[in-house]
Amino acid sequence: MRQFDDAVSITVEYRSEKSLEELGKLVPPECHCVREGRLEHLLARELVPGDTVCLSVGERVPADLRLFEAMDLSVDESSLTGETTPCTKTSAPQPAATNGDITSRSNIAFMGTLVRCGKAKGIVIGTGENSEFGEVFKMMQAEEHGFAGKTALPLFLRDNRLVMHTISLKMQTLISVLSYPVFVLCVGTNIFPISGVIMMVGWLQGKYILDMFTIGVSLAVAAIPEGLPIVVTVTLALGVMRMVKKRAIVKKLPIVETLSCCNVICSDKTGTLTKNEMTVTHLFTSDGQHAEVTGVGYNNSGEVLMDGEVVHGFSNTSISKIVEAGCVCNDAVIRSNTLMGRPTEGALIALAMKMGLEGLQQEFVRLEEIPFSSEQKWMAVRVVHRTQQDKPAVFFVKGAYEQIIRFCTSYNSKGGTLPLTHQQRELFQQQKSYMGTAGLRVLAFASGSEMGALTFLGLVGIIDPPRAGVKEAVATLISSGVAVKMITGDSQETAVSIASRLGLYTKGSQSLSGDEVDQMDFQHLSQIVLRIVVFYRASPRHKLKIVKSLQNVGAVVAMTGDGVNDAVALKAADIGVAMGQTGTDVCKEAADMILVDDDFQTIL
Repeated sequence: MRQFDDAVSITVEYRSEKSLEELGKLVPPECHCVREGRLEHLLARELVPGDTVCLSVGERVPADLRLFEAMDLSVDESSLTGETTPCTKTSAPQPAATNGDITSRSNIAFMGTLVRCGKAKGIVIGTGENSEFGEVFKMMQAEEHGFAGKTALPLFLRDNRLVMHTISLKMQTLISVLSYPVFVLCVGTNIFPISGVIMMVGWLQGKYILDMFTIGVSLAVAAIPEGLPIVVTVTLALGVMRMVKKRAIVKKLPIVETLSCCNVICSDKTGTLTKNEMTVTHLFTSDGQHAEVTGVGYNNSGEVLMDGEVVHGFSNTSISKIVEAGCVCNDAVIRSNTLMGRPTEGALIALAMKMGLEGLQQEFVRLEEIPFSSEQKWMAVRVVHRTQQDKPAVFFVKGAYEQIIRFCTSYNSKGGTLPLTHQQRELFQQQKSYMGTAGLRVLAFASGSEMGALTFLGLVGIIDPPRAGVKEAVATLISSGVAVKMITGDSQETAVSIASRLGLYTKGSQSLSGDEVDQMDFQHLSQIVLRIVVFYRASPRHKLKIVKSLQNVGAVVAMTGDGVNDAVALKAADIGVAMGQTGTDVCKEAADMILVDDDFQTIL
């Protein structure tokens, strides 16, 4: 039976590891490096400190680089920091960070992050374990698996609620745990007295006492279920097979049981509860119309709805003017649902696709461009229509509301223009504030023939929205008595907004920052951790401390995530769940289970 037990375990775990290897092939570790004056295509593992690496849009950074050239460079660091918004990078020297905050190092490109926009060159300053990525990896290696060969087995019901207790799944330990009730059972059913009588009778008949003792013990031991190991192993193997059909790779047999018994799920936000793809969700036109946008991601899946009716093409002049400005004043490109450019610009292209207006970019000839910068917070292009090049050129401008409104002297009203009054400015400011408090990133749009006399067109709200089905899954988990907690590197406003959309954060809910977690000792955090719903501005060490504090109060903890910053907590949790498509290799390595389709509902 033991051989069968081992064979089933090895077979299932081997298949899981092979599947994991296939997932690891999704991100080829290659780069462009300048050596001896020549640009070469190398594997990232061949880089050494001092090499010069060239970066361009769509590439992953192969090592920690100190930048000496940066042209409009924007890097997505969400896999490392949890920040949804890409970080603008510069070659200007920066003061050393004193609090370990890597987001302040704007002249460093970190290994594993993604170039969203621009070009750059940098000197390799850290590879492998000596990179910031490697520091997290070393933390992960130093941390034992929270599972550590144990699983949570249900023992009994109290007041119709399942009470758990963590014990070893090794069959020897399980048998020892069952020995006491079996002993009581044996006494109650007279098995032990009968064994004693048989032993005594045999001895009186002249049998060897040792032989009779062996017979008596064998009779008592027969009460212990010898087939239990194989029954448990086969049951878990069947569970693993069913999980595979649900597109979930389980790396160890007992994980199925551990998942079924967890009572707290800690989840990263970006890429796990949300898709990590910025999406326009709300439009406000300058003449007071509101529209909602459905669908998620960089595709044409979704609709623009106003008063329950679909807006398509140029059927609504005020909305189409905003979409036109966002599409033309844009450097992003979406090919096969893959974004090349800034996520916010990708969201505007996706909005145009949903309205059937994505071809607007090709209808204009760009004569001049004033690129976006983090200092001026706006971008402008001067264009002419391809079929009307004899007409005056037009400016399209987008950016922060406070900056755009300074260039405006009028506003659009159903295709016409009206003077921009103080009352209208106040109305626009109120709408901008309202959208901001809802966790949306707000962009303003304007157009006109002169930069100093533009016509204000309206506002759009952009957010990294929840994945489809996550809200329903969270509601089911909470109603079943499983606590769900969000742990993210994002700001409090963004984290609370998403948590509210998911039904996690309601009136009276509490949130806690990473700095506050740092300031608390372990015991104090353990006392309040069950009451906290949202943890924001959390680093890898904060996530680890939160998971351990939950375990300290007896919780069976599952941790879900997709980034390098989640890896340490994934390994420390009783069960770590990684995203298969968007998850990093380190994240998958640390996890016990992988969701191939990145579907949070699979956990149910």
